[in-house]
Amino acid sequence: MAVTHPARASKREIEVLVMLGARRSNADIAGRLHISVRTVENHVSSLLRKYGVADRRALSELAVQVQAGAPVPGRLAGLPLALTTFVGRSAERAHLMETLRDARLVTLVGTGGMGKTRLAGQIAEAAGPFFPSGGAFVDLTAARDGYVAQAVAAALGVSERPQQSLEDAVVERLGESRSLLVLDNCEHVIDAVAPFAERVLADCPGTRILATGRERLGIRGERTVLLGPLPLESDAERLFIDRATAADPRFAADPAVIAKLCARLDGMPLAIELAAARSASLGETGLLAALDDHLRLVAGGRGRTERHRSLRAVIGWSHDLLDDEEQTLFRRLAVFAGAFDLDAVTAVSSAGSPRGAIADVLGRLADKSLVTVHHRGAAALWRLLQTVRAFAIERLDASGELPEVQARHLRWAADVATELETKLDGDEWYEEFDRLSDDLREALAVAPEGPGELPHRLARALAHLAYTRRFLMESLGHYRTAAERAPAPGEAAADLHAAAAVAHAIGDDGQRPFDLLIGAANLAQSAGDRAGTAIALAQAVTTAKRHPAGFDAEIPYERLCELLDAATSAADGSSNAVVAAHLAEAAAWAATSDRRQADLALAEAAVAAARATDDPVLISAALDAVGTADLVAGRAADLRRIMDERLALLPAMPRHDPNAAPEIIDTYRMAHLAALGVGDLPAALSIGQRTMDDDLAGSSYHSAALLLTPLVLSGRFDEALRMAGTAWEGWRRAGRPRTGTMSPPMAAVALVHGLRGDDEGYALWRSRAIDVIGALPPHPTFLTMVDARLALHTGRLEDAAVLVRLAFNGTRSWSPPYAQAVGAELAVVAGLSDAPDLLSAAERHESAWVSACTARARGRLDGDATALTDAVAGWERIGARFERACTLLLLPDRAAEGRRDLVDLGVSVPAH
Repeated sequence: MAVTHPARASKREIEVLVMLGARRSNADIAGRLHISVRTVENHVSSLLRKYGVADRRALSELAVQVQAGAPVPGRLAGLPLALTTFVGRSAERAHLMETLRDARLVTLVGTGGMGKTRLAGQIAEAAGPFFPSGGAFVDLTAARDGYVAQAVAAALGVSERPQQSLEDAVVERLGESRSLLVLDNCEHVIDAVAPFAERVLADCPGTRILATGRERLGIRGERTVLLGPLPLESDAERLFIDRATAADPRFAADPAVIAKLCARLDGMPLAIELAAARSASLGETGLLAALDDHLRLVAGGRGRTERHRSLRAVIGWSHDLLDDEEQTLFRRLAVFAGAFDLDAVTAVSSAGSPRGAIADVLGRLADKSLVTVHHRGAAALWRLLQTVRAFAIERLDASGELPEVQARHLRWAADVATELETKLDGDEWYEEFDRLSDDLREALAVAPEGPGELPHRLARALAHLAYTRRFLMESLGHYRTAAERAPAPGEAAADLHAAAAVAHAIGDDGQRPFDLLIGAANLAQSAGDRAGTAIALAQAVTTAKRHPAGFDAEIPYERLCELLDAATSAADGSSNAVVAAHLAEAAAWAATSDRRQADLALAEAAVAAARATDDPVLISAALDAVGTADLVAGRAADLRRIMDERLALLPAMPRHDPNAAPEIIDTYRMAHLAALGVGDLPAALSIGQRTMDDDLAGSSYHSAALLLTPLVLSGRFDEALRMAGTAWEGWRRAGRPRTGTMSPPMAAVALVHGLRGDDEGYALWRSRAIDVIGALPPHPTFLTMVDARLALHTGRLEDAAVLVRLAFNGTRSWSPPYAQAVGAELAVVAGLSDAPDLLSAAERHESAWVSACTARARGRLDGDATALTDAVAGWERIGARFERACTLLLLPDRAAEGRRDLVDLGVSVPAH
């Protein structure tokens, strides 16, 4: 029986799940799957959210079902656990279920206190079987403007990756499968929720959204269900009796009195619960008299506005019945945007308040239904309902304590955030951050303006946590805020320096990191930090040379030389090994004015300087300068050795340090190109898969793109076609950035369509290969190889001479050797007079793929069966199934085998 997993649970996540079932540790899983421990931790956290379970033990139990072949149903992550019985609403439930089946967006509208959240939870649980891919219940109560995507991502276990917004990541996670997204309490962030919901509905055809709020979202196709009061003389009285009995099991009252009470309360569920919680102490008669005293202040009709005023009056009445100690704690709890524990409450209480006494008062507030309680494992968490919190905030403001309590909340938030930073090497902090993040953001947002130790410490810690949680754009914003709130310029410089690294992680490799580094250098200089100034300036030079494509306009070479001189002057003969390493790296890049080139001798000196620091990030950066010199010189084998060393450094790089991000991302990219450069297709596929599994480097479209070219070259055509749409749509959603790394994969997909006789598909993907770089350059690209290979396969030789000339038109990178190898073979087949010379030139390249291709061309030129047999062996060594089949056709005794393989690949027999 097939196992049903949550939407977009990856193959690697299922592998991790199975190993969890075998009770293996994260380190053991990492070793067996050849990935980092940090990556395993992220997979575990993602699985917890996708399956909606609480801990590793629950995942282990699910793994047993997976291995036994039993279906694992999709689960709704974040579904609130109800601690009380659900009363009534049978008609509304039936109507909502029917509406949700007919419409993709249903909004449950009602005033505060109507029970929208409880009803939405009931519907989500009941509708579970209709959504096998699960989804999420997202409480937006504590969300601030701009953080809706974060709330949804936290519930789904989604993170942000380079050149992929968090919203894109959520859309990718939901995909096309049947999922349910419940967006609860939307009213205060409706301007952010509406476009977010519209995007999900447009790009995730299998997803349905159930929203709750005090008004409709206003989106086309939205169906609105109005939630009114509980009907009197039935559900309203049943709810009162249920909650009163929970407060006092001996509760008994005259049904007529209960009916009067519920009528006074307009059948509003929250008002009924608050009143019922007082029944034990006041009795039904005293309760009715007290309510009459408060509710007679409410005049007018009985519409929605009046009912809401009635609810506020009931909350005020319940508050007024509290003793002084209870009222004090109640209003102070208003500073919490989300759920809070006893430690948090103690922190915002007055100094010296005994923890036990605070717990006692908190329990009394819960007994009176002014505070709700739920449990997370063995720990208890409390929160104020949104309507109740609004009242508490008013009371806190009126008391004059608001600034003082907000200051305590700020200190608590800063302390909690900095403590969480100490736990980043484990995996428990992840869930804790998601729970606390709204309060941390709230504390920072309302902190007094201007520099300050607490807001700065909170902003810096929040930036670090958001980065490690892979909320990259949020992290960048917090680092900039930290720089603005820093008490001293030296601290601000460090914040901007970190911001530059996060900008690299986002996928902005040029202008923004450069500008941030220059800003960091200026601040470090004003702080008298000569080492910090030198490092920031040197990194700015290196950034401009390593990533020139990311700049709005190329930085003049003279400007880079000036910056390097300034960095050297700031260092002033410093013996600091880190400073020396940065200066040596910048010097290697600045030694030549050519774009993205470095001086080999100086680059090797930079590697030696970096090794003296024993810092894997610095060593990797210096190695890239050497690798780039090898790439430009066409030394493919040397480049491969350098990139293998960089790959070996990855496990030592701290995953939670933004300064490691540029090297982690660049290492995967360059190692992949190096593997392709030497024609090692298995290695290129392995690196591409590692990139896709990496929580930092693997953006949706970039990872897919890395895999496409080696998949096509390996003859795994169907896999490539299935992945192609993801790559293209991801690039389009990322804003269609101009990038050379996307052109070869698009061209590779075009080749598959062309080989299969799909001229329309070939033309489409060929145009896309040109679109991602803007225009075809006058030198050979991977698309040149594709055009030549298709001409060779189809026997359309009329343009052979033009294609061959372009293939040999110079430039150094990983792809021209492929074009030249195929160009040489095309010259042989077309009978061009210089074919022997071209073939000899192509044979000089250090590439297993090129060697196999030129061996085949040599066999054709000389009629040498041994050369053809060598070519077959070469294709087999690198797993190039299509090229092997085409070569077998040239060997009479094995031609039938080649034809069968081509049929299996969906490719026609070539003309030559």
